Amino acid sequence: MVEEEQKYEADDAYVLPDLSATAPAGGRVRELPPVTLVASYLDTVDLRLARAGVSLRHRQGDEPPWTVKLPTDTPGIRHEISRAGPTGEPPPELVELVTVFHRGAPLAPVAVVRTVRRAYEVCDPAGAVLAEVVDDRVTVLDGTGATTDAFRELEVERKAGDRELLDRVGAVLRDAGARGGSFTPKHVRALGAAARAEPDLVTPTGLPAAPTAGDVVTEAVRHGVRRLLTHDPLVRLRAPLGDGDTAVHQMRVACRRLRSDLRTFAPLVRTSWARPLRAELHWLAGVLGAARDVEVLRDRLRRTATADPLSPLDPAAVDRLDDVLAERQRRALAAVDDALRSRRYLALVDALVLAARSPRLTRRAGAPAKRALPRLVARPWRRLTGPDGVDGLDPAAADERWHTVRKEGKQARYAVGAVAPALGRGARRLSRALARVQDVLGEHQDAAVAADTWLGIAAERSTDHDLAVTAGRLAERERETVRRMRTRFPAAWHRATRRRRTRWLP
Repeated sequence: MVEEEQKYEADDAYVLPDLSATAPAGGRVRELPPVTLVASYLDTVDLRLARAGVSLRHRQGDEPPWTVKLPTDTPGIRHEISRAGPTGEPPPELVELVTVFHRGAPLAPVAVVRTVRRAYEVCDPAGAVLAEVVDDRVTVLDGTGATTDAFRELEVERKAGDRELLDRVGAVLRDAGARGGSFTPKHVRALGAAARAEPDLVTPTGLPAAPTAGDVVTEAVRHGVRRLLTHDPLVRLRAPLGDGDTAVHQMRVACRRLRSDLRTFAPLVRTSWARPLRAELHWLAGVLGAARDVEVLRDRLRRTATADPLSPLDPAAVDRLDDVLAERQRRALAAVDDALRSRRYLALVDALVLAARSPRLTRRAGAPAKRALPRLVARPWRRLTGPDGVDGLDPAAADERWHTVRKEGKQARYAVGAVAPALGRGARRLSRALARVQDVLGEHQDAAVAADTWLGIAAERSTDHDLAVTAGRLAERERETVRRMRTRFPAAWHRATRRRRTRWLP
């Protein structure tokens, strides 16, 4: 689940105001009995979880008692995952969930926090809880149970209500004297300065006014590593991302994008450093790719089957096709889980964290970005536009030939996107135009693969005649999409290659 909250600080003399005005008409504020919660937080010796904004705790009084909280890009919003388990033994699933943060280092108790909580629920007329306001008096305990620190904080957590309700409640609390607090978790406050030190994974900081080529490489690597590792827990959770996207897709894209950037910037990075990284990213992208490919096929099956309401397909046969894909997806996701639990992956995570901290650059990386980078993009651009790319592409060529152009186009697009922050509007325009070209080529490839898949499943089940008929009709619809994308491609390519988008290329 996603937790969204606002925090406020208050001293012992603070009196919680009447919150009834924050409830909607006909609603009310319900006071809950006070509870005492004792939480033990686990971390590495060097507090890798806390420094990354992550927590793993066991809290008496909660059910289930074990909880992991993961940060998002939005302050105040975190992923919260709870599981059952005995005291002192964190569930393996939760330990795996924070793999990219602890990176295999042992976890042990680092802080014990006792909270006396008074909670108030803001409810609508039907009794649904819209928001919860908690008044926490927090005591930090040492190993003997003695108090080492104490503080008071207020939290307003969104439930079924909207964000405006949180703001209204916050305004009432502030009017009574509460101070807007930071989003610092209790255990981080308890652990002090060491828990607020920089995380191991370096955050992208943006480019200076006149960047060197090395600055651009460093920023690209940091963005790529962050994108990859951020999606690791979401892949393990099978968490949807909205708009039909998935964590498997985003993690795979991160692998391919980072691998592409290392290839584009090859003259600027040490070969002995970049080559093994690219090889391991290729391995991981392959494992994720198998799972992603089945995701795409299952989604496409339903869309293609219902594309023409006037010519419906046999729903039972479509279900049998989906059953085959579901089993393939189960095996592919099991392979992803095995990969993410492996020592090989753990070593890759360590290497990526180090890569983001300090990429190994060559002397050429010290050159001004505006001078050095266009030449690097020119190479994948020539491959895309040359006789083995678009210039030699026959509209009636085999699907494999179109797929080759798609791969060259993706490399060129990634290369342009990697340098665009330093090279400005022309590169950004070309990157957007190439993205539209890739949309056409991607739809072409997905349709071609889907057509082959439907027919392949039918061939494997040659005695299922209804399935064979349905697969054939699906394949015809996909081949029509292939023909339509080939028709659209010239216009998309023409727009992408207009002089105003490419004049910056040597």
